[in-house]
Amino acid sequence: MPEPSNDYRVVVFGAAGVGKSSLVLRFVRGTFREAYVPTVEDTYRQVISCDKSVCTLQITDTAGSHQFPAMQRLSISKGHAFILVYSVTSRQSMEELQPIYEQICQIKGDIRKTPMMLVGNKSDESQRELDAVEGEALASKWKCSFMETSAKMNYNVQELFQELLNLEKRRTVSLQVDGKKSKQQKKKDKLRGQCSVM
Repeated sequence: MPEPSNDYRVVVFGAAGVGKSSLVLRFVRGTFREAYVPTVEDTYRQVISCDKSVCTLQITDTAGSHQFPAMQRLSISKGHAFILVYSVTSRQSMEELQPIYEQICQIKGDIRKTPMMLVGNKSDESQRELDAVEGEALASKWKCSFMETSAKMNYNVQELFQELLNLEKRRTVSLQVDGKKSKQQKKKDKLRGQCSVM
């Protein structure tokens, strides 16, 4: 069965331990976990506004290690937008993004039409190996947008996903569902505060 075309697929790449899952979970669920749990691949969904109607934002949180090249290629070919995450505490984590970026360019072709954010996560940490200036320089070289975030402190997390959607030029996508609530949300609101005795 083909996937519905009104999905907007965002793929999150980066080295192991840079906080990809933490960023996604902070955005989708508003939670943060201290413990590091390696990811193979997780997908999260959230309702967003898309060309004045409702569609699904599908976020794929990929494996930090490069053990699954076929999954990586598939994620890139299906993805509409990309978040490349490194940790400001690890220069190596930034260097590990280069082959992923090159693969996105190879599969997607004209990179200027592909929304992409370079993200320096863990900006709350004092033991930095990378300054924001270095992230900005790499983003400029790659012709993509740049932002520093902290999943732990919930700094720039919502802004990151909104900015990524703002980069989409082929259609209008927004985290705000134009004041319209999904049918599920209306149902939840209707049921809230009511109880049934059986």
